[in-house]
Amino acid sequence: MIEITNPPKPSAPALAAAAGDAGSKAAVRRLGDQVAQVDSAALQPLLRKALDAMRAGRRDDAAKAALAALEIDERSGLAWHILAICREKSGDFTAALQAYEAALGLSPDEPELANDLARLALKMGMARVAEGLLGAYLARRPGSVDALNNLGIAQRDQMKFGQAVETLRGAIQANPDSAMLWNTLASVLTLQGHTEQALVFYDEALRLEPGFAGARYNRAMARLAAGVSEGVIADFDAAIAAVPGPEAGAMRVARAWALLALGDLPGGWAAYDARRDPAYEDAVHFAVEAPPWRNDLDLSGKTLLVVGEQGLGDEVLFANILPDLARELGPDGKLVLAVEPRLVPLFARSFPDAEVGAHASFKVDHHNARAAPFLKDRTGEFDAWAVMGQPLARLRPSAEAFEGTDGFLQADRARVDRWRGVLQGAGPGRKVGVLWKSLVMDAERVRYFAPLEAWAPVLATPGVTFVNLQYGVGAVPGLWTPPGLDLKDDLDDVAALCGALDLVIGPSNVTTNLAGATGAPVWLITPRRTWTQLGTDAYPWYPQARVFSPPQLDRWPDAMDRIAEALEEWAGH
Repeated sequence: MIEITNPPKPSAPALAAAAGDAGSKAAVRRLGDQVAQVDSAALQPLLRKALDAMRAGRRDDAAKAALAALEIDERSGLAWHILAICREKSGDFTAALQAYEAALGLSPDEPELANDLARLALKMGMARVAEGLLGAYLARRPGSVDALNNLGIAQRDQMKFGQAVETLRGAIQANPDSAMLWNTLASVLTLQGHTEQALVFYDEALRLEPGFAGARYNRAMARLAAGVSEGVIADFDAAIAAVPGPEAGAMRVARAWALLALGDLPGGWAAYDARRDPAYEDAVHFAVEAPPWRNDLDLSGKTLLVVGEQGLGDEVLFANILPDLARELGPDGKLVLAVEPRLVPLFARSFPDAEVGAHASFKVDHHNARAAPFLKDRTGEFDAWAVMGQPLARLRPSAEAFEGTDGFLQADRARVDRWRGVLQGAGPGRKVGVLWKSLVMDAERVRYFAPLEAWAPVLATPGVTFVNLQYGVGAVPGLWTPPGLDLKDDLDDVAALCGALDLVIGPSNVTTNLAGATGAPVWLITPRRTWTQLGTDAYPWYPQARVFSPPQLDRWPDAMDRIAEALEEWAGH
C-alpha cells in the first residue's frame, strides 16, 4: 500500500510535461485490446461502454459503467483499471490510487499497471515513488517511450536535473521524432533557468507535432521567462483550444497572469476570473450565500463581505484595494473581512471600522473549499460579497491606479518600538532583514529564488547587521535571529519587526508582502516579468519597493552583485 498525506497539487504556472495526456491515452488503447479478449457476455458490454465514454471525454459515464461492471465481478482487474483512469482524469487522485492498487492486486503480472501508477504518482507529487515504479517497468519494457519520458519527469521533479537530461537525451537518440521527449527535455532546461536553449527544443517539439498543446503552453511560459512577449498569448490560446475544458483550467489562469505580466490589466483581470472556474482543479469553492460582486455595484451605504483568497501573501497583496472599498462604502456602509486567522489582528487594526474574522479552509470531495464560520447564519446581512481579488478590475485598471496606495496595513506601533529597542542589541550599524526562499521549494519553484550561497556578496556588506527573517529554518551563521519570535505564525509581530528594521530584502513571500503592505522599506528580488509587476519594472502594489531582477533565471549572481553594490552605497560605505 502506498501511503499519502495531503498530496500537493501543481500551481497554475506549472509546466505541462505531457505525461498525463500521452500516458493515459496509451493506457486506454491498451485496455481496448484487453477488453476485446474478455469472454464474459455480461461484463464485456459494460467495459466497452466505459471505454467509449472515456474516449468521448464523458468521465462520469465511464466511471458509472466501470462500477456497474464491478457489481457483476468485483475481481475484474480491467474494471478497476478503467475506474482508476477515470478518477485520475477527474482529479480525484486519492480514489484513483485506491483503484490502481486494487487493479494491481488482481493483476500483479500486468506491467502496464506499474507505468500507469507511476504516472499517477507524478501527478500527486510522489516523484521518488514514480521513479522506482518506472525503473521496474523499464526493466521489462526497456524501449517504452512513455516510461522513459515519465522517468525523466520523475528525475526532474526531484531536481536530479543531470540524470533527467541523460535519460531524455538517450531516449531522443533512439526516438528523434518524439515531440513528447523534446518537450520534456525542454522543461528540464526551463527549470534550470536555461530558457533560451529550452525555446529551441520547444520549437522542435512543435515542428514535429504542431498541435501539441503542452509544448505550446510551455513555450509561452518560457518566452515570458526569457523576456519575449511576441507569440505568448497566441501560444496560450492555441494550447487551451487543443485541450479538453477541465484540463485547460490551469492554462487559463496562467494566460491571465501572462496578460498582467505584459501590462494588459483590463484583459488580465477579466481573464483572472478563470481561477474561480469550477473546472479549474485548484479552484476554491466558497461557502457564502449572498449576492455576488459586480464591477458596476454602487457600494454607498451597503454591507460588503470580502473573503481572502489563495495564499497568505495573496491576501496581503490584494488588501491594497480595501481602503478604496471602505471609502466607497462610506460612513453608512459596513465592510466585513474574512481573512486567514494569523492575519486577523493586523487587519482589525488596519481597518478599525470593519468587522474582521477568520476564514477556514477545508476539503469537500477532494475540492478546496473556504467558509467564514464567524458569520454562520448571518449571510442575509450582506448586500454583496467578493473574494479579495475581484475588485481589482474596477479599482486597479492600470499600474498608475496604484499610486498613493502605500502603507495600507498598520503595524502595531508599540511592538515596532519594542523591536527597535531589541535591535539596538543586535549589533552595530544599520539593521537589514533578509529572507531567501518560500516554504515550498520544489523543482518548479526553486528557479524563482536565489540560492543562499548567491547571497555571499550581500551578506559581506560592511556596516550592516543582518537579521534573519526566513521562516522554516533555524539559526543561520552570520545572521542575527530575533529572540522569541515565530516567523511563520506570529505575523503581527513579524510586521512590527519589519517596521523596526531599516530595510527588508528578499523575494516575494508572506514576510516581504507584510513589509511592503505596512510601508516598510523593502527591496524585492524577483524574476523579470512576474505578473505582480503588471508590465512595469517596479512593483506597483508597494510604491516604496525597489526591484532587483536577474537577466535570466540561471544568472542570479548578477542580481545579487547589484544588490551588494546598492546596499553598500545605501549603508554609506
